Amino acid sequence: MKRNIAVLYGGYSSEYEISVKSSRQVVNWLDKNRYQVYPILVCKDGFFYPDRNGKQIDLNTFGLHENGNIIKFDFAYIMIHGTPGENGLLPGYLEMLGIPHSTCPSLISALTFNKYFCKMSITPLPVNLAKSILIRKNEAIDVYQIIKQLGLPVFVKPNNGGSSCGTSKVKTIEDFEKALKTAFDEDNEVIIEEYIQGIEISCGVVKTKSFSAVLPVTEIVPKKEFFDYEAKYTPGMSEEITPARIPQHVYKTCQQFTSQIYDFLGCKGVVRIDYIIRNEQLYFLEINTIPGMSEASIIPQQAQHYGISMQELLTHIIEHHF
Repeated sequence: MKRNIAVLYGGYSSEYEISVKSSRQVVNWLDKNRYQVYPILVCKDGFFYPDRNGKQIDLNTFGLHENGNIIKFDFAYIMIHGTPGENGLLPGYLEMLGIPHSTCPSLISALTFNKYFCKMSITPLPVNLAKSILIRKNEAIDVYQIIKQLGLPVFVKPNNGGSSCGTSKVKTIEDFEKALKTAFDEDNEVIIEEYIQGIEISCGVVKTKSFSAVLPVTEIVPKKEFFDYEAKYTPGMSEEITPARIPQHVYKTCQQFTSQIYDFLGCKGVVRIDYIIRNEQLYFLEINTIPGMSEASIIPQQAQHYGISMQELLTHIIEHHF
């Protein structure tokens, strides 16, 4: 008998469109001989199948009433970047109902989504971190003191967010006000990080009871000044090279760190970690616990080079829970 799999997409953040694209790919990849797949749109006013014009999900049971029957879901594949998926709210809801899901436990999702506290949590590990400052909305800000600590240029980012939404590279003191406003429009917390000039790379990892793989490392070469939202999702605006053109010892160190961070934090499912290389030293940037799965995304490229189909990879993640 086929298992019922809910693919949750949408959400409330600026990453909504990417979630929609990723979820379509996941729905296409899932093994239809093994699973009955239900794409579920998550909105602030409810969960809907198959979209806002469809039937509403009973949030008390996470069940779908259809043709006089109640369809219960055996597993939820979460493809919501940002809130409420990647920040732990949706994983927590599913955990309360006892429904297995595809990503990290709610606590780990919340921790890793918070860029500043994620960095603080991995300080026991031997990975370099860019210097950073956390500021909150309506706090007094001494820009001159920030520049004294971090220098220029710096990156100004929403502390809780992804896909580089609301992120700016600040080169002069005059640019700070606009950059802060852009970031605070996305989040009530902003992280300011020193600029590290180097090669940006990314490495995926997936571990289950039945399968474990540290995926190949990808080198990211944006056509713009940095890997912003446009560079990530507009064809031709970046070059993603797998495997990365970096020294072999740095390549292996990146894979080792990625596996170590995954285990140290207690991650689940497929995760992608981003770094900058400066003088052959790795600097941790951030962790993506619900990495993109659209046609332009990195994980599918890495899986192809590893030699595993996305259908196989997703099946390993789902079957781990049964």
